[in-house]
Amino acid sequence: MESNIRVNDKEYKIINLLGKGKGGYSYLAEYDKKLVVLKQIHHEPCSYYTFGNKIEAERFDYSKLLSAGIRIPKMIDIDIEHERIVKEYIDGNTIFDMVKNDISVEMYLPQVREMADTAKAAGLNIDYFPTNFVVQNGLIYYIDYECNSYIEKWNFENWGIKYWSKTPEFLEYLEQHK
Repeated sequence: MESNIRVNDKEYKIINLLGKGKGGYSYLAEYDKKLVVLKQIHHEPCSYYTFGNKIEAERFDYSKLLSAGIRIPKMIDIDIEHERIVKEYIDGNTIFDMVKNDISVEMYLPQVREMADTAKAAGLNIDYFPTNFVVQNGLIYYIDYECNSYIEKWNFENWGIKYWSKTPEFLEYLEQHK
């Protein structure tokens, strides 16, 4: 990836890779002396998830999450043609890193449960995997824009919570992704 990426009429300086997800690569970037996240959609295969038009899904899901009242970073810009999104940077630790480093996330469980109730009331599930949640000033933010129609099997209590502590599932994930 080049060190500068254009999104519409603005050029962003790429600082480093934050992570790779099912749908894209997220980079810490800078524009006008402000840090942002620049997400570049990828089309690499994913064995457990089927995608349609990823960039349109991101835009649509962002709107659904905003309407539902889920705490998410603001979308700053979107470049449909080049499949790039610029969003607000939420500076903090992920729930995943906290669990991995033996830092208790117990105090954030009421917040994620409230978020899960809010999502369910809107007919949605969000991706409760702990890499998708960042803590800033005592609040958790859902930093992904992915959401799906609500299915009980994939809600927080039935699936997500399995990764919010050092459970066998969490440890297996760590082992598989060294």
